[in-house]
Amino acid sequence: MIGSLVDTVLDRTVLGGYTQAGYRIRSSGWDQAELPSMEGKVVLVTGATSGLGLASAEGFACLGASVHLLARNATRGERASAQVRANSHSSDVHFGLCDLSDLSAVRHFAESFSADVQRLDVLVNNAGALVAERTLSVDGFELTFATNVLGPFLLTKLLCPPLRASAPARVINVSSGGMYTQRVHLADLQSADTQYDGPTAYARTKRAQVMLTEVAAERLAGGGVVVHAMHPGWVDTPGLESSLPHFYRATKWLLRTPQQGADTIVWLGSSPTGARSSGGFWHDRRQRPTHRLPRTKETFADREALWGQCERLTGLDAGTPTSHFDDQP
Repeated sequence: MIGSLVDTVLDRTVLGGYTQAGYRIRSSGWDQAELPSMEGKVVLVTGATSGLGLASAEGFACLGASVHLLARNATRGERASAQVRANSHSSDVHFGLCDLSDLSAVRHFAESFSADVQRLDVLVNNAGALVAERTLSVDGFELTFATNVLGPFLLTKLLCPPLRASAPARVINVSSGGMYTQRVHLADLQSADTQYDGPTAYARTKRAQVMLTEVAAERLAGGGVVVHAMHPGWVDTPGLESSLPHFYRATKWLLRTPQQGADTIVWLGSSPTGARSSGGFWHDRRQRPTHRLPRTKETFADREALWGQCERLTGLDAGTPTSHFDDQP
């Protein structure tokens, strides 16, 4: 494994650490045998029709897991499932339909999944959105916030029973290195009071994901479920090409493959190391700091306030039995 000094330099320079060059340098010392068989394990990956989600699903299927792909488009979902089956030589690959920005759809999917599958060893919250103009979801929430924060928050909460039933289990939230540039504005979570900027709104939701990961880890402590956040670096995905075309064209030759970006997702979901801690932020198989700039730092009270707002907006009111991740089944 490369030395910690070299790794830190790569991480701080961004260009060195987030690109395929950084991945190749770091991965040169990794022991691929560390990834054990996942036979008998159930994995659910959201946003799994392309890019990181598809690569993650393939990675888990290759390890022998029963993999469920969640997508909002049936045609793309069926196509992705067929690709995972072909590339992994596994027939235990399934597809579920759900738009994470639609909270009623999230509730319906979680109910049917829990009834049909009954166990869940790894949940990967990967689905995301970055839109150029402020758009509202079917529930009236800003679309990026609904897709990246509210939907995954609600899905994770509703799937806590099968996660606990499968303990030790893991939740992996896919964030972005862009979150280092932003802090969460608790008084304007849905970007209604300022001029809307798609990349800024996206980065703030990715910061929110990391904050919620830390709170979830605390609330699930001792229950056999660990929660991680990670960022994949700069990855060549259809989402990046469509949402940030200028950045994509300028950096295409530097970008990681989806498989390289998804490596830490699969590693966190399968390796012994992924079960030993909770609440961390990871990149290229190492835990990373959650802040680079003083202006982005939040307090414990800020994280709790964000959690409370997510409970309220998703209908998980604080006074109900299902309002907290630390309630017992």
